[in-house]
Amino acid sequence: MASVTSLSDSVQQHLSSALSAGLPEAAGADPLLRRSDRADFQANGILALAKKAKANPRELATQVVDRVVTGDVIKEVEVSGPGFLNITVTDKAITGNLAARYADETGRLGVPYAANPGTTVIDYAQPNVAKEMHVGHLRSAVIGDSVVQLLEFTGENVVRRHHIGDWGTQFGMLIQYLDEHPHELDHKASTEDVAASGEEAMSNLDRLYKAARKKFDSDEEFKTRARRRVVDLQAGDPHTLAMWQKFVDESKIYFFSVFEKLDMEIRDPDIVGESGYNDMLAETCRLLEESGVAVRSEGALCVFFEDIKGPDGNPVPLIVQKSDGGYGYAATDLSAIRDRVFSLKANELIYVVDARQSLHFKMVFETARRAGWLNDGVKAYQLAFGTVLGKDGKPFKTREGETVRLVDLLEEAIERATAVVREKDTQHQLSEEEIAERGAQVGIGAVKYADLSTSASRDYKFDLDQMVSLNGDTSVYLQYAYARIRSILRKAGELRPAAHPELELAAAERALGLHVDAFAETVREAAREYAPHKLAAYLYQLASLFTSFYDKCPVLKAETPQQVENRLFLCDITARTLHQGMALLGIRTPERL
Repeated sequence: MASVTSLSDSVQQHLSSALSAGLPEAAGADPLLRRSDRADFQANGILALAKKAKANPRELATQVVDRVVTGDVIKEVEVSGPGFLNITVTDKAITGNLAARYADETGRLGVPYAANPGTTVIDYAQPNVAKEMHVGHLRSAVIGDSVVQLLEFTGENVVRRHHIGDWGTQFGMLIQYLDEHPHELDHKASTEDVAASGEEAMSNLDRLYKAARKKFDSDEEFKTRARRRVVDLQAGDPHTLAMWQKFVDESKIYFFSVFEKLDMEIRDPDIVGESGYNDMLAETCRLLEESGVAVRSEGALCVFFEDIKGPDGNPVPLIVQKSDGGYGYAATDLSAIRDRVFSLKANELIYVVDARQSLHFKMVFETARRAGWLNDGVKAYQLAFGTVLGKDGKPFKTREGETVRLVDLLEEAIERATAVVREKDTQHQLSEEEIAERGAQVGIGAVKYADLSTSASRDYKFDLDQMVSLNGDTSVYLQYAYARIRSILRKAGELRPAAHPELELAAAERALGLHVDAFAETVREAAREYAPHKLAAYLYQLASLFTSFYDKCPVLKAETPQQVENRLFLCDITARTLHQGMALLGIRTPERL
């Protein structure tokens, strides 16, 4: 199925042709088209063009209007104010465009693939080995997963990377303690019960960490043995590496259980943690030092920046290698860039990382640019996200001041959502199993949508009461809109959706149709800007417009059979758009609620 040209693009093409005819020197100029509450579209570009040509904007606008071809797509164009163009499209064009999208057997709704797709490596969902995931891990996982879906949908070749924290000095302490207490990580959970075994695995790791830390702080001889183990680990001692691998494997059981609860696919080959770049660290340092990008300072290998300063206003160096020979995070991150650029052949690197690490990544990216690993053809971008706040506007913590466990938060969301689903099932149409399934889909969707409907760079308040509300900008509102449409289509019985381009559309039908048609350009913009919140805003408006349409335009009791079919068609394509859009946010749309 060929992609469908949106009405916006069609109108833009008509205006561009008229502009070129009326003002040849304006050939290729952008008419600055946008949706408007005064007409279907408004073009504001005439003002800038008139100023450049030293012409009267309203007269130029009139000349353009005289040359616009009306008929199949454009119904009429009016000059407004100092030279704005108000454009109304035909009902036939709206229904016809939607019919073309509806006929797309691929399910893409006529959304085109990007013209020149590249390879993007996206680094997201980065938990730490032997540590529980907390609310701070939520945003990286949810935002990253949605950006992956958006980019893949538009045709980009996406390589996922989960840069887990699986290396460092704390592992010497843990490995030594486990070596002396070999049964500490034994657990009896069935391997088939991933959630149960994941919880038990992390419970054992948590207990092990606390016991090891206690002994490390109180026993000097153990502390010495633990530090020796760090050296063994870095040197590749087989027994020590085998012990370390056990930590990683146990942690992965837990990671997979949490991501499964989040309804996210995390594949084992995509998990390449800090340890994955260990063999590259020495060469990375050598390349930086030989090229003069990094220099030795008091024994450490550093990169200096005149224009990058810390909070105190003083220049901040990037320490690639410490004076004792140890490697910092910078060495690992720079090695990862080398691997992603030269081995994976990426031309775009995206890091979905907390905004508080912005200074670090700014220095890492600049270092990589100086080394020639990043350039005009290969770019790196930190998709920095803000903090999850509690209702009080402060960083989200438990009453005891501890970081909130992600599993606890998700389970509470599911519990709240399940209660909402049960309460709405007044006709008792759902079984307990179905209520539990819908509760999980609604609860996890609520958590994801609350995050994704906010611009990543902003902080947002975590308020479960609001998240699972049926009113307002929530995923539950969108899910119920979808379920309502599916219910209408079931009630239609043998009546089938069918487009009738010859019919005149009511105002609410036109508004809904025009918005549905804008799905492709919204997806394109959200993917281009790594901005899932723009898609979320589009979907909320789509559900709102459908509610208005449903209130004002009877569907099954429309005046004529053709009108019934056409309105069922509008319902169905709206449902398909909601379903596809929510999927790009990583959110399920249950058929019944």
